[in-house]
Amino acid sequence: MELGDAERAELSALINSRDVPANVGTRARIVLWHAENTPKARIAQLAGVSRPTVDLWLSRYERDGVAGLVDRPRGAPREQVPAAVRARIVALTRTTPPAETGLSHWSTREMARYIGRTGPVPVSWHYVAKVWREEGLRPHQSGTFKLSRDPDFAIKVADIVGLYLDPPGGAVVLCVDEKTQVQALDRTQPLLPISFGRTEKRTHDYVRHGTTNLFAALNTGTGEVFASCHPTRNGATFLAFLKDAVAPHGGREIHVILDNLSTHTTPDVNAWLDTNPHVHFHFTPVGSSWINQIETWFGIITRQAIRRGTFPSVHALTRQIRDYITHWNSTAQPFTWTATADEILAKVRLTQTSIRKLVDNNRNRHR
Repeated sequence: MELGDAERAELSALINSRDVPANVGTRARIVLWHAENTPKARIAQLAGVSRPTVDLWLSRYERDGVAGLVDRPRGAPREQVPAAVRARIVALTRTTPPAETGLSHWSTREMARYIGRTGPVPVSWHYVAKVWREEGLRPHQSGTFKLSRDPDFAIKVADIVGLYLDPPGGAVVLCVDEKTQVQALDRTQPLLPISFGRTEKRTHDYVRHGTTNLFAALNTGTGEVFASCHPTRNGATFLAFLKDAVAPHGGREIHVILDNLSTHTTPDVNAWLDTNPHVHFHFTPVGSSWINQIETWFGIITRQAIRRGTFPSVHALTRQIRDYITHWNSTAQPFTWTATADEILAKVRLTQTSIRKLVDNNRNRHR
């Protein structure tokens, strides 16, 4: 093989360029070595490849020039799926699988099998996954929801969201609730700690050493949490906690957001409110404790301190909760509430409309 000066310069540029993959540079060297009459066996040794590989790249260069040294696109040909089949996949994904399948939800493979059995054109599960990604469909995931039937839902939402977005000047807003029956779980065997290439491991079974009730109040202005653990939960315990929670804010108006538990409206609690007119209760709508910011904090402490913890006693559990709260308050920041009352109510109306449509469709289907 004879190379001109321009060809040698082009191959040398490939070898010395930082933007060219190393494997392409090696192929360029193979061509140059061969042009220098280096034996092919020696070229294979220098390049660290087999003798047939040397012949492959020499033949490609002779046929296509420098372009022949670049890898060709790989992969199977693109699936040619009619638009009607794609639309059917989307429609099926957004409905409950047929009863005869016994499935609670679709997977990519089950959808591909079902389309292959019942449709004119089979598809691969890769194609189903591609359609789901493009359409933003996630049938493998599920969430929860609950629509409040509280007749004063809109009024209570506006009241509480108003406290979050535009609290009264100089006032303190506390989100209060109880996380009940927090379990002190101990594993039956020692925990295996995390190591290089190995995750932390614990036994699936456990020993239950008892429970505690976590009372907590979140200051929405500072993000700080005041909390305490108690063995029982009743009106007297709640009132004692409430007194301790509002004590640091003496002389200021205090707005307390809480749910509709009976322990929050006992005669003793109502009598205490009458003698402390600077404390105002704001009840969340029935079945809508999600609007109480303390629920967000309960989720955080559960994930970060309780769920994966190992506790040989209730005392150990309460000690870890206290330590976590101290750690939280050392860098506390308030949650940023962004949803307005109008946005929440609009989403609720949309969900109510969707539910009515589903009910009507199911009723018509069974007629």
